[in-house]
Amino acid sequence: MPKLSHIRREVPAILALAIPIVAGLGASTLLGVTDAVMLAPLGPLPLAAVGITNAVAIVLFAAVYGLLSAMSVRVGAAHGARQGRRIPALLRNGLALGAIVGTLGTVVMLAAWPLLPWLGQPREVLAIMFPYWVAIAALMLPFSLLLVFKATFEAVDRPWLGTGFAFLAVGVNVPLNYALIWGLGPLPQLGLTGAGIASLVAETLALGAAWCFWLRARSMRRLRVRASLSTAEIASVAREGAPLGLMYVAETGAMAVATLMIGTFGAVALAGNQVAMSVGGLLYMVPLGVAGAVAIRVAQERGARNDAALRPIAWAALALATVWLAGAAAVLGLHGRTIAGWITQEPDVIAVAAALFFVFACSQVMDGVQSAMTGALRGLSDTAFPAWLSLLAYWALGLPLGWALAHPAGMGPAGVWTGFIVALGLAGPLLVWRFLRQTTPTRLEAPTAEVV
Repeated sequence: MPKLSHIRREVPAILALAIPIVAGLGASTLLGVTDAVMLAPLGPLPLAAVGITNAVAIVLFAAVYGLLSAMSVRVGAAHGARQGRRIPALLRNGLALGAIVGTLGTVVMLAAWPLLPWLGQPREVLAIMFPYWVAIAALMLPFSLLLVFKATFEAVDRPWLGTGFAFLAVGVNVPLNYALIWGLGPLPQLGLTGAGIASLVAETLALGAAWCFWLRARSMRRLRVRASLSTAEIASVAREGAPLGLMYVAETGAMAVATLMIGTFGAVALAGNQVAMSVGGLLYMVPLGVAGAVAIRVAQERGARNDAALRPIAWAALALATVWLAGAAAVLGLHGRTIAGWITQEPDVIAVAAALFFVFACSQVMDGVQSAMTGALRGLSDTAFPAWLSLLAYWALGLPLGWALAHPAGMGPAGVWTGFIVALGLAGPLLVWRFLRQTTPTRLEAPTAEVV
């Protein structure tokens, strides 16, 4: 076990990366939260439509995020090894990969639409949500390309750049949302459809700003050195990121199925779950950002051959994620009804959200351990083990147990999330064991452990 002083010494470096990463992730999440908040006065149907759309879209967004997160590890390793000339080629190949996966994500989401009526979702909700569904599907392409820029900026110690562009999207989305939802001047009142259009336009404008900055800013000269595209490099990044994409699909796909399970309790239960997930999702950005930071820090120190720093980095990240989510669970458990009242005035929706808040937050405490240790393993380019473990934890244990607690045991919507508490409580210690095993001196010295 590393000395406590060594762990404390790593906290500022992790926070220096994690804070802007968290802010950027929070800004991305705010697009969906803004839709939920600004549509809430229209009643539970638009709110439920946002919930169904986000539950499915987040699976694909997570797959894209996981697959492209290998970019930050590759660039971070090159940056740590002082191989700056490799980075422009990594960025250009990453943008090509981002265009491919973003387009595929859009196609897959559009193809999933006909399946919704067969999954028991309220027909009155499906009747109003198709245009919103299409807009969120199209948003995946600019999201993917912007994610490549953001990952590169973070790995070369310029994390606030990507965060700035993410907040630009939010800054555009809020007034445009208002104008298109309610109608302003010559703009028509489009309601739910207007929220989808506003989100797509905002993300596209943010991507355009990032692209122009890369092409024009003097500080970006070292990142825009001409480099040819390499199908081998694109395929290599895709292979490394594919298990992470699978892992995030397993996690968010399970949450989407959990949302669909809750949908069988009716539109009010679905709306209450959306309120809980909107708030809980923002809180979860902290451990997710810490996971991104620890992956970059581990990759940088591996690139610099400073293996003694790896375990202190991981323990510092684990402590930060756990303390944050434990505090959040306490606040949501004590003040859930008040927090839900900030989003919606529907008494039935508030009651469901308040009941879900504490259980949902406790499941995220367990997920925080998983995220931090998965990030540490990601920095070592060890992605297959956490992917398969997540698949088993969420699908083989969490979902079946959640269904049993919700229906036969009579716990209702809260039972769905209780199943995840048990599953993630078992997965976390296994990831800690894996990291300790991968960071033994004999394994770190082995050629197969090197970061590409």
